[in-house]
This record gives sequence, structure tokens and C-alpha cells, in this order.
Amino acid sequence: MEIERKFLIKSLPENLENYPSSHLQQGYLSTGPVVRVRKDDDTYTLTYKGGGMMMREEYNLPLNKQSYEHLLAKADGNIITKRRYRIPFDERHTIELDIFEGRFEGLVLAEVEFETKEEAENFLPPDWFGEDVTYDRCYHNSFLSRLP
Repeated sequence: MEIERKFLIKSLPENLENYPSSHLQQGYLSTGPVVRVRKDDDTYTLTYKGGGMMMREEYNLPLNKQSYEHLLAKADGNIITKRRYRIPFDERHTIELDIFEGRFEGLVLAEVEFETKEEAENFLPPDWFGEDVTYDRCYHNSFLSRLP
């Protein structure tokens, strides 16, 4: 089960280059249910996500490069590319800060994953976070992939 909240960003944190990051590329084979292929630097994954906004089923299966490229060629719509920074927040949470590239350049989102629904609902975001867009489907990557 994936439990996460998603936020727009008011300002980027200082010294962003000091945090670990990777380049992500992902395509969607289906958006209902979500079936996605993702390249995270040199790691390739096929993901299934069930319905839901803050809480939903998620299953990840490893792919090799050849399988990823084969499936990516079958993806519908926009291929999403972004730089993901992993910023430690506290002893249990990491902020995943996504700076989008290409078609969605200028979009910056932060996601935080949680163990329980209660933990997610009680999360107090840092000052540099903006609007909570967890329940706004317009900020889900699967929705962005379908934009004309």
C-alpha cells in the first residue's frame, strides 16, 4: 500500500545540489488502472497502481533495459522526465522533490510517503512547501501523461 501526500513548492531549499538525486523517465501503458514503466538512472521498473489519491495499492516489478525500452515504445501520451532529489526530513521521512523537464518544465512537486493514514493526515510540512495537491488529480503523473 502506498500512502503519500503531494505538495506544490513555494521555493526550492538551499544547497539542493548537496542532496542525492536521480534522473527519472516514465511512460504510461494504462492510466486506469495505472500501469507505468520507469527508468531511475540505471534501474528499470514496471509499476501497477490501484485506484485512490492518498492511499492506493502499488506493486513494483524489476525490468531490464531491453524490456523497459520495448514497453516505453508502447506508452500512450507524454513521456514524463524529471530530476528527483531525496531530501531527509526527519528520522522516518524523506522528501522526494521532483523538478520536471521537457513538456512540463517549471512544474516542481514534493511527495512524502507514510506508513499509516493517520501519520499522513497529521504531517506538518516544512515552510517551503506550498499548496497540498494530494487530492488534485491534475498533479498526478498519470494525468500529466494524457495531456494534449
